[in-house]
Amino acid sequence: MSRHPELYQWIDTVVMRFPSLSKPQALGLALWSFGMVIARSCSLTAVADVLAPLMGKSYNTMRERLRDTYREADAKAGEQRKELDVGACWAPWLAWLLDGWSGRQIAVAIDATSLGDRFVVLAISVVYRGCAVPVAWKILRAQEKHAWKPEWLSLLKRLQGLLPADWTVIVLADRGLYAKWLFEAIVELKWHPFLRVNTGGSFRPENGFHWRPFIGLVPAKGRRWQGRGTAFRGKNSQLRCTLLGYWGEEHQDPWLVLTDLAPECADACWYGLRAWIEQGFKHSKRSGWQWQHTRMGDPARAERLWMAIAIATWWLLSVGGEAEAQADTPLGIKEPSVPDAVRRRGKRWRIVGIFQHGWNLIIAALLNHQLLPVKPGRPEAWPKLPETNQAAWVTAVGCAG
Repeated sequence: MSRHPELYQWIDTVVMRFPSLSKPQALGLALWSFGMVIARSCSLTAVADVLAPLMGKSYNTMRERLRDTYREADAKAGEQRKELDVGACWAPWLAWLLDGWSGRQIAVAIDATSLGDRFVVLAISVVYRGCAVPVAWKILRAQEKHAWKPEWLSLLKRLQGLLPADWTVIVLADRGLYAKWLFEAIVELKWHPFLRVNTGGSFRPENGFHWRPFIGLVPAKGRRWQGRGTAFRGKNSQLRCTLLGYWGEEHQDPWLVLTDLAPECADACWYGLRAWIEQGFKHSKRSGWQWQHTRMGDPARAERLWMAIAIATWWLLSVGGEAEAQADTPLGIKEPSVPDAVRRRGKRWRIVGIFQHGWNLIIAALLNHQLLPVKPGRPEAWPKLPETNQAAWVTAVGCAG
């Protein structure tokens, strides 16, 4: 063990963060996440091949130890083996992510991603400095029809009470996921929905008598509108909410976002943070852990593997994010006013993403036989819309009638 103190430092870190897991389960997550970082892959073959010589084990021995992390209890040798309960890991996992978090606000994105015709992943992720880390997920077979509503509700319920009550939590979702039940479920958690809707609906401003098309509130680029009222005409779809409208010069369509926050307490451009979850999905695949090459076919096993993927992802993001926060010129970035894409943000973008930069710093620590960097979250301040001409603002509000 003394030959590789850095590896055992990481094992001790993971064991400490998941006190309810058995030692073999926590060890499995530590080995997987450490091996992923070294191999830059979540492939069983690649991770086993990296760890076997490092730990002085045969390839087959290491491969079987890694497989035990995601196997079912009855697929393991021994009478006292238990399978990893991923849902039971989410509370300590979120506590780890928030330990030392600077600030009292957090943005969460929900979205689905597919892995070819094999899996569909429903993920709830914390967005962070241009990327995202999953905190809860459900993996389904892509070729089997399955209702998503109960799965999303179950995921949200599992997170109830895990974030401090005095924090501001916004939950971002794209147009394809909007539903009244989702809005209400998020409010029930005492979080704040930030759900984008299509332009085809209507809105009746508070104290107003007329319904106005969504698109009529922000009819041209450069226009913005926000106010309380009722969205949608249908009896079953009507929703009392705040509508935030913004049509940026660089956007093809306006952002129309529904939330429960008061108009003066919210900013339409916060919705731009949602795009960061897409970068998180990319890191799980081609730009990070190469999950697209997996031969795994069991969604339950894939869910357990995703626990290690989440840990490895946050390790890189937290280390890279801390370095960026401490740098005088953070990785060549100038703060954008409105984030609309991961690599095209305002006037400038990151020369090196924090995922890559975190990996570089960890590998450098290993090569220099230094203590491994393990850092808390240092999120960026939420963006703000640029100031607009007051006359144009009044005209935009006036057109709502």
